Formats: sequence, C-alpha cells, structure tokens
Amino acid sequence: MIHSQQELLEKSILYFKRGDFSLGYRSLLDTALNTDSEEIFLTVLKFVTQYENKSSEDKSSLLSLFINCASEIQKVFIENKKLLGKTLLKAENITKNYNKGRFVLGPVNIELKKGDIFGLVGENGNGKTTLLTILASLIQQTSGELSYSFSTKNKDKYDVLSKLVYIPQRTPVWYGSVLDNLKFALVHHGVKGNKNDLLVLMMVARFGLWKYKDLKWRELSSGYKMRFELARTMLRRPEIILLDEPLANLDILAQQIILEDLRMISKSPVNPIAMVFSSQQLYEVEKVSDEVIYLRNGKPSAHLNLEKKEKNNVIVEIDTKKSREEIEQVFNENQLEKLEFNGGVYILYFKEGFTFNDCLITISKNEFSVQYIRDISKSTRRFFVY
Repeated sequence: MIHSQQELLEKSILYFKRGDFSLGYRSLLDTALNTDSEEIFLTVLKFVTQYENKSSEDKSSLLSLFINCASEIQKVFIENKKLLGKTLLKAENITKNYNKGRFVLGPVNIELKKGDIFGLVGENGNGKTTLLTILASLIQQTSGELSYSFSTKNKDKYDVLSKLVYIPQRTPVWYGSVLDNLKFALVHHGVKGNKNDLLVLMMVARFGLWKYKDLKWRELSSGYKMRFELARTMLRRPEIILLDEPLANLDILAQQIILEDLRMISKSPVNPIAMVFSSQQLYEVEKVSDEVIYLRNGKPSAHLNLEKKEKNNVIVEIDTKKSREEIEQVFNENQLEKLEFNGGVYILYFKEGFTFNDCLITISKNEFSVQYIRDISKSTRRFFVY
C-alpha cells in the first residue's frame, strides 16, 4: 500500500517509465489533485493537453514533461493526516422487513473505515440494494443502529449526509455537456470562478473524459456515464461512496479501469475514502475488496451456517470438454471427495491434504485439457455452488 504523497509520485514516474502510461498518468493526476493548488493544476493541464493528443506509441516522448510535472507537485507540502483506518460508519444489528416479514434483511453488522473497500455479493433479490440504500440513509431500517463519524463541523443531517454519496445502478439522465454538468455540480458545492474551471478539467482528465467533455448524456456509453458519475462524485469530496452494480453493462476493459480507479481513490494517502459496492462480477470484486459480504436470503455470511464450507479442503472450478467419467479417472478416489456439474462447469472437492498445485500437476501429467481452472477454496464463489 502507498502511504504518502511522495510514494505515489515515485510510483507514477515508475509506471510511466515502464510504459504503463495510463496508470502513471492517473496516479500523477491524483497527486496533483491532492495539492488543491491552482498553480499546479495549470502546470499539469498543459501536460494533459499534450498527453491526450498523443497516440499510445508516442506517449513515451512525454517522459521528461511528466517528470517536470512531478517535480513541481513535489514542491507542495502536504500534511500527512494519517486518516487511513478512521471509522466513518457503524451499522449494528441492522434489519429490514419487507413483504409483511416474508423477506428480512439482516441482522447486518459493518464497521467501515477510511480506505476500506467492501464488496457486496449474492444472487439477485437477496438484499444488496436494500443494504446499500439503508447505509446511504435513503430508506429507514426496521431495527438496529446506524451512525456516522464524518469530519464535518456542522452536525445537521444534510451536512453529514453530504459526505456520503450513493450511486445507483441506473443513474438519472442529465442534460447539457459533461463539462457544463460538472461545473454546475461544483458551483453547487461552493467552488466558483477559475478554481471551478481548473478543478473540473482536472477531474475530466483524471476519469478519462477529456475527449468526451463536450458530449451529452445520450452520446456516452455506459462506461463513460459511470466515469462521469465518479468525476461528479469526487468533486463533492465525499468520505463514503456506495455503488450499486457499477460494473453492470461495462465491457471487460472498462470494468478493470473502473475497479482500479476505485482502488486508487479509496487508498489515497492524502484523502482516503471508504467504499461499499455490489456486483455480480465476483472475482473482480474479490481482487480489490478488503472484505466481501455475501448475502443469501437476506442473511450475511457471518450469520449463515457455512461451517461445512469453511474446511481447509481445496475446491476447484474447471471448465473442460471431458466427461464426468474421464475426470474421475484422472483424479482417483484417494484424491477426489465429491464432483458436481452445474451444466456449465465442474466443481471438484478434494480430500484434505490435496493441494491446488497437486491438482495442476495431476492435470499436466495426464495431458488433461481444460479451458478454464480456478481455485475457489477461499472465494465466496464456493457459497454459490451449494
């Protein structure tokens, strides 16, 4: 984990030198935004203009300009307030009754701290959106306590909740251009004039909207609409972001970029943010989350009877054209405890002492072809296959 502005700057330069231009570029913009300096914004935006006009093959020629920007940013002193780990939200025994008690969410207990990323998974209709909207104070829980500990001086509900942003799966239509909407959003939060113009352009660049800043809602793809929502959200300087299915309708590359952006935003050494997001993209959620909450019939994993799934035995998911009989021949009865097929993939439950490496060695020795293989022993995916 990056713990300081200096470390983030050094990483950004390293990324750019290695040819990871997009990652280095976004990291540099994060360090610039951390300064909150109009002078720095002007310097970096000159670089942004050149960067955005270069093809991928030509971006390496900008290394010296990139390093110059980093040097200017480095001159700005930023106090390390050591905010990572500060508790922002506590949900204690939260429940919600629906449909005259036929569906009950909870009890759910969550302690969310700055820098935390919580993933929320489960089949449709198991309470993910309900939990998010309760945490966002958009609906009232049936029972339990929900409390916030934001850094706002004014403790009235509106001011407190301005530090919390909920982004629904289906975001509302907006009118006008990307740029105009972001400027208006920032004016609404008290930033006007030259600072407004510069900060909006910086956020446009940070979220990959530079070439799309004059487009309207209907002209943007789902991926760029989500980038717009993140840019607008970050202009509000929230302390908690709650996202309902942010990866829905995005292609694989867009999913990866959005997830990496969420991770970078959350783990900022200067302005860390807490996040909870739901998604059907299970493995992608697990890559970036500090904790994954699995919901089944409204009950979180901590309250489900999952003991039989918590063994140390290896569980492997395999996609192969081989038959059940052929799999059983490769893995003998001393290795395989149980074999299931859900119509798409096989789930292999191995006996204690048999490792995932043993599984790979056995497959290799038998020249057993697979299209896909994954160790799901510690993944929440194992809860879905029962």
